[in-house]
Amino acid sequence: MSNKLSKLEIKAIQDLLFYFPRTWNDLSQVMPILQLRIGNSYNIKAKIIQISSQRSLRKKMSIISANVEDVATPEVAYSTGGYSRQITNQNDFTQATSGVARLKIVWFNQPFLIQNFKVGQTWIFSGKVEWDFQNQCKVMTSPTYESEAKIFPIYPETQGVTSKYLRRLIKNVLDQDIALEDYLPHEIKSGENLIDLNSAIRQIHQPNNQKEISEAKKRLAFDELFLIVLRMMIIKRELSVQNAPKMNVDKNSLVKLTKSLPYQLTNAQRKAAWEIIQNLSKSTPMNRLLEGDVGSGKTIVAAMATLNVIKNDYQVVWMAPTEILALQHFDNINRLLEEFDIDIALLTANNKARISDIKNQKSKIKNNDKQYAISDTLSADLIIGTHALIQEGIEFNNLGLVIIDEQHRFGVKQRAKLAASRTYADTKNHADLRGHTQRQSASSQRSSALVPHFLSMTATPIPRTLALSLYGDLDISVLDEIPKGRQKVITRLVDPVNRDKTYQFIRDQVRNGRQAFVICPLIEENDKRLAISNKLFDLERKSVKKEYEKLSNEIFPDLKIAIMHGRMKAKEKEKIMSDFKNSKINILVSTSVIEVGIDVPNATIMMIENADRFGLAQLHQFRGRVGRGKHQSYCLLFSSSLSSEENRRLKSMVECNDGFKLAEKDLEIRGPGQFAGSLQHGLPDLKMASLTDIILFTKVRRAAEKIVNHGIENYFILSQKIKEFDSLNHLE
Repeated sequence: MSNKLSKLEIKAIQDLLFYFPRTWNDLSQVMPILQLRIGNSYNIKAKIIQISSQRSLRKKMSIISANVEDVATPEVAYSTGGYSRQITNQNDFTQATSGVARLKIVWFNQPFLIQNFKVGQTWIFSGKVEWDFQNQCKVMTSPTYESEAKIFPIYPETQGVTSKYLRRLIKNVLDQDIALEDYLPHEIKSGENLIDLNSAIRQIHQPNNQKEISEAKKRLAFDELFLIVLRMMIIKRELSVQNAPKMNVDKNSLVKLTKSLPYQLTNAQRKAAWEIIQNLSKSTPMNRLLEGDVGSGKTIVAAMATLNVIKNDYQVVWMAPTEILALQHFDNINRLLEEFDIDIALLTANNKARISDIKNQKSKIKNNDKQYAISDTLSADLIIGTHALIQEGIEFNNLGLVIIDEQHRFGVKQRAKLAASRTYADTKNHADLRGHTQRQSASSQRSSALVPHFLSMTATPIPRTLALSLYGDLDISVLDEIPKGRQKVITRLVDPVNRDKTYQFIRDQVRNGRQAFVICPLIEENDKRLAISNKLFDLERKSVKKEYEKLSNEIFPDLKIAIMHGRMKAKEKEKIMSDFKNSKINILVSTSVIEVGIDVPNATIMMIENADRFGLAQLHQFRGRVGRGKHQSYCLLFSSSLSSEENRRLKSMVECNDGFKLAEKDLEIRGPGQFAGSLQHGLPDLKMASLTDIILFTKVRRAAEKIVNHGIENYFILSQKIKEFDSLNHLE
């Protein structure tokens, strides 16, 4: 059983106590049987007066049938007007006039229940009331049941671990009266009218009424946000007293770069670049998040910062989440900075490195496959790479700026490791390695305590409250303008009956020289994610392998179609993307591996299968892979869901092209998990708090500011609790 509990991240007593219910089944309030209305769900307290088991011959299923008698209101006067309005048939009339209220209950395919129930026992039943046309009476079908009329917590479950089992485990712990140390200072609890931690834990698991649930949720939600916000404020204060290399503004280089561009910078780009350059000119470490919608031009802003740092004789490390994106950055930055005397290196998995000396190898940039030693790569001016940048033994010679691209795709610990991998200029004589002896004297004068500047980037717009909570230690620059000339992508939610028309539309686009993406949620049909899902329509989820075969053999046998997914080797993916960018492939069938950063201007169609399986923010990222050229582009959404609510969610994609508005809606619908769940390793899950709750967030920030201003060292228990967050020292 411990293995099954570990799947729920329950490995210790404290994990169990902080494994909160997802909802509560309130059986403390019961309804008299005569007041039950058809089509609604109720709780009743009733005694079993007859029970039987039989098997349906036609459908070959077991049927447990019970007649129960109301014991909730034995003293009710049935002549009252309230009850008389519920009498709708002869059966109700007979029960009302005789003073006995009865109901039929039926369970299907649960033969073991005949052993659970005995005539004369009283139970609480909870379920939906329907009409039995054959017997002309009300019936409650497959209700849940409990022996007590109280509130029962319902927990997130996994195979073999039910809510009943978790309730029993937690009860055993709470019965031992284990006292948790309450780390929240008394003045905050008093000022915000919060109950103590032990009361909150008991009330969340064993509430006596709805008020106790509300009080517990209020305290625990406050704690979740408070610890995050307080930690961020402490980090920001710690950074404010550290030293970073102070960069002079190389105006001539920046002007030269902007004049070389085939387009004009937007006002948002100019503002963001200026904010970053100003940060770099200070002796305190920059800690900034550059947030921009798809196609808003983050790369050129980061390139301007990169150039300025290199011109100050410092190195820049640029980290991307995938090899495809790292290679694309390598090519793009080479083109952007080709007029400048700098070395750019690429470092990806398997210790493979590539260096482009722009001054001497301009003509060889794209075809330069020569491999270099890691030490040679690390001496370049700009090192672009993936997780390989944080592998064991990597040390940088003279690091001045770290750029994290698509930062939400890296775990907190991964980002912290890159920040901690810096080395200090006066302890590393790297000048001769790089051949730039004129830099040696400047390097030797720098302090060994210098911390590199940090710039994080994301193309996933983050709602304001979420950004301030999760990245409260960062300053934020926002690119909220789309460069001129970028066309709006036409988005459609396509009815399945129009699938053939969609295929014809794709064929017409390819005939006109365009290309298309087809996105599927799975790699293959036996994907393990299917095995752990119990959703009825999961069998309809599309896989790239099956869809590739279908499109290649049945729909477009005359077209060039390729497949790409995360299990393929980096070289394979690199070759496929190269062929796709060079128009050697008409249609690319892929998983979400192409979600960010892929730039193929000739691609005009993004067709997404099972679009209901993706969040709005992710769908918006997919849509951002098209519309990057001069041709009108389209995003076609296919849904396997029959839910009108789900399809209304997808219709917001049709109606809105603003990533920031979609992110707010996505947060409202799905919660902060996509931003702060498994991708943020070590960041506490938000189980009670809602990051859309501005009032709560305001209270939390106010309380955290008081603690920081007074000094965290004056709150011993709280400071000990905060130390548990030390691994999150760089959450950017």
